[in-house]
Amino acid sequence: MQLHDPARRGFASDNYSGVHAEVLAAIAAANDGHQSSYGNDAYTARLQQVVQGHFGDRAEAFPMFNGTGANVTALQSVLPRWGAVVCAKTAHINVDEGGAPEKVGGLKLYAVPTPDGKLTPELLDVEAFGFDDEHRAQPLAVSITQSTELGTLYSPDEIAALAAHAHELGMTVHLDGARLSNAAAALGVPFAAFTTDAGVDLLTLGGTKNGALGAEAIVALDPDKAAGLRFLRKTNMQLASKMRFLSAQLIALYEGDLWLRNAGHANAMAARLRSSLEGVPGVEFTQPTQANGVFVRLPAGVADAVREQFFFYDWDGAAREVRWMCSFDTAEEDVDAFAALIRQASGG
Repeated sequence: MQLHDPARRGFASDNYSGVHAEVLAAIAAANDGHQSSYGNDAYTARLQQVVQGHFGDRAEAFPMFNGTGANVTALQSVLPRWGAVVCAKTAHINVDEGGAPEKVGGLKLYAVPTPDGKLTPELLDVEAFGFDDEHRAQPLAVSITQSTELGTLYSPDEIAALAAHAHELGMTVHLDGARLSNAAAALGVPFAAFTTDAGVDLLTLGGTKNGALGAEAIVALDPDKAAGLRFLRKTNMQLASKMRFLSAQLIALYEGDLWLRNAGHANAMAARLRSSLEGVPGVEFTQPTQANGVFVRLPAGVADAVREQFFFYDWDGAAREVRWMCSFDTAEEDVDAFAALIRQASGG
């Protein structure tokens, strides 16, 4: 029984999209017969090989249910109880995870304001101080997001410079990769170019926003720095008993080029949306459109008028700034119809 209108489209989030048909087929294929539980199955073993093909022979994958659980568990695994994390003020761990890193993970977050969602070595130093001061939570990790919450991208060189500086300070580098595929597709480089090769220590590998039913993974690029992951995953209630179904989804995405096809299409739709509205009176883009997100300031009343047909979120309501996200299943006709409504409502 279908309870929604499948013709209803929106630009609120890439979480609004469905599951890619190839991922559904992979789940169905994994469903026959019996397999060992808690990761002792053929699919999770195969996932390790797939992940190592992208990130290097030392990489180790830990499938998880969701991104928040993956981020919290990853950061816990590399920090002592007195540890703190430096992140951008707009970071998902700071803004959109309900305080889980601090409440569940017991981690202090030092959030640094940035103009574009990106940290630099100089911005890291804003909070990376007070080492050995017993009155200050110790900034022992830095967490960055690729692509960022503002839709911007770090270049491989930018991540390498930040990671090198963090390591000089004795800090571990975590990367929130909920939209890692969108970043790689936009940059046109392999994952390793801006992760393993750039000095990242561990990352969250996204699946749900790029066509999975609900599957993420922590990837320890240096397993020696995250030795507790095997135990923390269970402690944090992220150990799947039927893990083969998480692993099968990630294999479907990352063994071939499905991740690239999906992310590349979402990026292309965001670029199409932006180009369709450039020059429209009163429509002001507030960030570069580098992946699958478009950030824009609209004339008064336009957002609410258009939202009646295509839902999306306010990013900064006081500034009339909104966020539009494109997905693997966003169609050209969706973009064109949406852009036409924006132009009409804006008088352009």
